Amino acid sequence: MPVAQKAVVASVSPRAFILKHLALFAAAALFVFVLGLTYGLDLSPGFF
Repeated sequence: MPVAQKAVVASVSPRAFILKHLALFAAAALFVFVLGLTYGLDLSPGFF
């Protein structure tokens, strides 16, 4: 691991690192859920 990357990883607390990744995972799950809800929905210009 490069020295600069070690410094970045070491400066972030493990708790903040885990919370950040949990938030990213939740955002991805929400995005996939919304995509699932809109599956098959006609969003063409004629719909509006």
